[in-house]
Amino acid sequence: MKMKKILKLFVILMIIAPSLTAQQVNTSMDSTVITNGQVTIKGVSVKYKATAGKQPVWDDKGNIIAGLYFTYYERSNIKDKSKRPLFISFNGGPGAASVWMHLGYTGPYKVKVDNEGYPVQPYGVEENPHSILDVADIVYVEPVNTGFSRAIDSMDKKEVAKRFFGVNADIKYLASWINTFVTRQNRWESPKYLIGESYGTPRVSGLSLELQNAHWMYLNGVVLVSPTGLGIERGTAVEAANLLPYFAATAWYHKKLSPDLQAKDLPELLTEVEYYTINELISIMAKGGFLPNAEKEKAAIRIAKYTGLSKKVVLEHDLRIPKNFFWKDLLREESLTIGRLDSRYLGIDKSNAGDRPDYAAEYKSWQHSFTPAINYYFKNHLNYNTDLEYYIAGKTRPWDRSDNTTGEDLRQAMAQNPYLHVMVQSGYYDGATDYFNAQYNLWQMDPSGKLRDRMSWEGYRSGHMMYLRSEDLATSNEHIREFIRRSTPKEGEPAQYIRKRN
Repeated sequence: MKMKKILKLFVILMIIAPSLTAQQVNTSMDSTVITNGQVTIKGVSVKYKATAGKQPVWDDKGNIIAGLYFTYYERSNIKDKSKRPLFISFNGGPGAASVWMHLGYTGPYKVKVDNEGYPVQPYGVEENPHSILDVADIVYVEPVNTGFSRAIDSMDKKEVAKRFFGVNADIKYLASWINTFVTRQNRWESPKYLIGESYGTPRVSGLSLELQNAHWMYLNGVVLVSPTGLGIERGTAVEAANLLPYFAATAWYHKKLSPDLQAKDLPELLTEVEYYTINELISIMAKGGFLPNAEKEKAAIRIAKYTGLSKKVVLEHDLRIPKNFFWKDLLREESLTIGRLDSRYLGIDKSNAGDRPDYAAEYKSWQHSFTPAINYYFKNHLNYNTDLEYYIAGKTRPWDRSDNTTGEDLRQAMAQNPYLHVMVQSGYYDGATDYFNAQYNLWQMDPSGKLRDRMSWEGYRSGHMMYLRSEDLATSNEHIREFIRRSTPKEGEPAQYIRKRN
């Protein structure tokens, strides 16, 4: 009788165990869930397998110290993956989850927003007809304290920061994690690409060299979406002058320029402003307080003309307009502020006075759209059940930014690897990582011009997340497809430099 009760209890436990497991907080550092899906991309039905879960980070002694959450999409029925590109995708922050490019840009599903990127209800996701999953497999990686990724509970905050929260610590452990991922997924033969957005750009730039030098993993391409300065020094004069093209683009968008400038199309206007910036303004800024008054007055008139601000305001700031002030002042008379990461977005402040907006209008808008969507998507599309909070951003402070040589790292990686190509994608209205400084990065990375045939830059009429504007979503993904074609060598073509003979 007692044995029958035990058996009965065992059967009950076996029946309810799966549901109990599904409701537990998912703290495992090494577990995955697999689902299958199908979407239509560029008019063609694409079947895929999605793997969601965690892969460990180990210390030098082989102990698990963290688990990184990832989402990996593979197109189904691809028998030969030796020619199938693998994209390894990171967002930035530092501390930003991969949700932005995952559900905004390259993934099989995208967040529901209007054609310009603003929130709509009901929240949710829809098929992404421009995803690159038709031509490449993609893994979205969440570094420690982003998304569902966590360090082990026994590690104190100082140790977590030391191991994970810094330019070079970040690159080192992520390179090791990628090595394990590529090995587990049997992708060593595949052409490999890194794509990073914002702070993700120094991350993937540093990874390009670390993967080569520490793991002997060579890439075909690196895509830099809205890149930071990559540790490339500008100096005060260049730093101040280089903002003028962004100011002009934004003022043109908001129709704050003179009729003759508003009549120009954006590229035509920017060509004029860029020429002035490089050939005149940098040298003007370099003179600082020793600039003669007549030259200062003349420059103030020109800067005011291109920024939509008053000459008085420009002179009050000694020609150097702080970005915060620009975001507050451009539409001050209309009682509106403009966004930092995308200056098409408008905000309202408590008071019209002041030298900076109360909040970042664009970022609040994006959080509005993406946070409900990603939490819904993981549970309902990927069948990933956890009570962990999905960290959208802000859990990796303080961040050690010292010894940032990532721009030089990328140059070295390109020099060492003749296959490696780089593409930069920028939005004209991005005030945080502006488009002109993104071009400046390429110029300074390659002063000799020896790499320029493997470097390219693309601009879009949107901001930091250019893909949230429907027209740019289509165009930017198509640029990635073209980049894959350019960076794929012909069969049998060796990775070598050839001497030029007379």
